[in-house]
Amino acid sequence: MKPVAELLAGFRQNNFVVVGRAGMDFFPDPAGTKTEDATVFRSSLGGSAANTAAGICKLGGQSALVTRVSDDSIGRYAVNQLKHYGVDATHVTPVGGEFRNSLAVYESRIEDHQSVIYRNGAADFQMNTADVEAVDFGAYGALITAGTVFAAEPSRTAAFLAFDLAAKTGLPIVFDVDYRPYSWPSAQVASDVLSRAADQSDMIVGNDEEFGFMAGGIEKGLEKARELARNSAAIVVYKMGPEGAITFTGDQEIRTGIYAVEALKPTGAGDSFMAGLMTGLAGQLPLAQAILRASACASVTVSKPGCAPAMPDTKTLEDFLAGHPGPTSA
Repeated sequence: MKPVAELLAGFRQNNFVVVGRAGMDFFPDPAGTKTEDATVFRSSLGGSAANTAAGICKLGGQSALVTRVSDDSIGRYAVNQLKHYGVDATHVTPVGGEFRNSLAVYESRIEDHQSVIYRNGAADFQMNTADVEAVDFGAYGALITAGTVFAAEPSRTAAFLAFDLAAKTGLPIVFDVDYRPYSWPSAQVASDVLSRAADQSDMIVGNDEEFGFMAGGIEKGLEKARELARNSAAIVVYKMGPEGAITFTGDQEIRTGIYAVEALKPTGAGDSFMAGLMTGLAGQLPLAQAILRASACASVTVSKPGCAPAMPDTKTLEDFLAGHPGPTSA
């Protein structure tokens, strides 16, 4: 287990390498419109890893993405969007043939919300060991990845190689569980692989359902988070939606609330949370304050259309915090 102080020293470089997918999002305009009734759609950057990388840049950090995109106009769109947000796309490599970028179509509404994800023949799953070996992990302060990168080969093997290479350079490994059933061949494979990734990670972030999934039942999720904090990860963040979060580090259990808002949609919260958490720790905030900052980022994001476009920049976040009555009690 890497000491917490060592993790924080890496985070303070505020320069992250993110391994995972970039894609395209579509959402009906105006907000509240059902997809089946829509005549106008807006587009934006998509993919959990890409969104996290963009969110880090919007909050003043630096990030680079490692992935594959389709060698077509949609892949180029994703790369252009990454560059728009300031993400280093040096290690975003096009792949030809029939592989396609992922596409998410989701609605800016809560009631009867619909998200439809297209992941057949996904280009990002073609990331391979050569892509990872080309990265100078020593140039960054930490590695971040999300569970979707492990769902298929050759991406799975490449992602575990990234873990090995990062660990050899002393880089902290941050793992967002991000379990998406539609990406996996079976629940058992997902449970085994995600548990293996968690065991190799220095910091783990997930919600109650995701930890419960790894443990074999949602009622076992909290104890699974505690177990990982005792045995492998220096920091484990157990998110509980409107109930806030419990963060485990050493013998501490830190309980934090949320910044209540009128949500426009449920999407993008986890990616924004991760971006806010990483940049908060990079700015040397105490862990509890960094978690609250991450929660504020998530609240801003769910209150606006889109994911990457809705994520706050530093001024937006500061204005939100200044105008909000404060987090709920934990």
